[in-house]
Amino acid sequence: MTEAKRRELMDEIEDQIRTIGVLTSGGDAPGMNAAIRAVVRTGLSKGFKVRGIRRGYHGLLKEEIIDLSARDVSDTIQRGGTILQTARCQSMRTEEGQQKAAAICKKYGIDALVVIGGDGSFAGAQKLANLGVKVIGLPGTIDLDIACTDYTIGFDTAVNTAMEAIDKVRDTSTSHERCSIIEVMGRDAGYLALWCGIANGAERILMPEEHDYDEAALVEDIMECKRRGKKNYIIINAEGIGDTMNMAKRLEEATGIETRATIIGHMQRGGSPTCKDRVYASTMGAMAVELLANGKYNRVVGYSNGEFVDYDINEALSMKKHISNFQYDISKMLAI
Repeated sequence: MTEAKRRELMDEIEDQIRTIGVLTSGGDAPGMNAAIRAVVRTGLSKGFKVRGIRRGYHGLLKEEIIDLSARDVSDTIQRGGTILQTARCQSMRTEEGQQKAAAICKKYGIDALVVIGGDGSFAGAQKLANLGVKVIGLPGTIDLDIACTDYTIGFDTAVNTAMEAIDKVRDTSTSHERCSIIEVMGRDAGYLALWCGIANGAERILMPEEHDYDEAALVEDIMECKRRGKKNYIIINAEGIGDTMNMAKRLEEATGIETRATIIGHMQRGGSPTCKDRVYASTMGAMAVELLANGKYNRVVGYSNGEFVDYDINEALSMKKHISNFQYDISKMLAI
């Protein structure tokens, strides 16, 4: 055997994946457990060893690493949250933390890492990829704010949870002829607010992406609806706008109409995932392992135009996402 051939063979052996790690990072989202379960069981079926990392990158740096069996993920697909738990990790923003994380992966024989989370989690995965760790990113966030995908794990459950809560608020708002401002989550993105606004028939949707928000015009619209005999006025306010409590006070003073503020809060992150979140998360988890088995890594799995797809992680993180102007225009037309 020539020296060149020997080196080529050694490179191939070194490049082989034997052990896959999986972690959830950032905010939890319903369906994360379905994704974990799919990674574990698909990995085991292909002969890989699978290790779970507790508490995201924070747990990785603390070496909170466990072996996972098929039994360990039994009866988890219907559970909200994440069985691996999650945490924020400032240390992964530093070069020292990133190098330590890569070294720990090597220490525990983790040849590839499946990261389930949002943009911040993917940024950490990108840094690890640059340090030689093979990574696959799965979009797990209720905010739907990852540019490379039309679907993120947890959004469907969260938006249904919020929709049902808003329906209940509308009932009591109608009974008392009130104005209601209901704040939904979404961080700096307005997707939850937009979807709830359309689904709940809200009179107004306030989103960070909206640049023409005019409180005086909002006051006038509330008064006009009152003059037409409307018995309630529902405003969906995105987390990125905030100030919900003070806004309610200002609107009540300006209109003379009793105005109540409701912040739905973290209940949107909890609860048993919907069928869609279970099926899509399972598909994405299995696809992550399939990619690794086929020698593809440093990828992000997404869903686009009705198909599950994958992108180079650098390409995925460079993409930009925008609210659909068409959907937003529809929401305003339907609120007439």
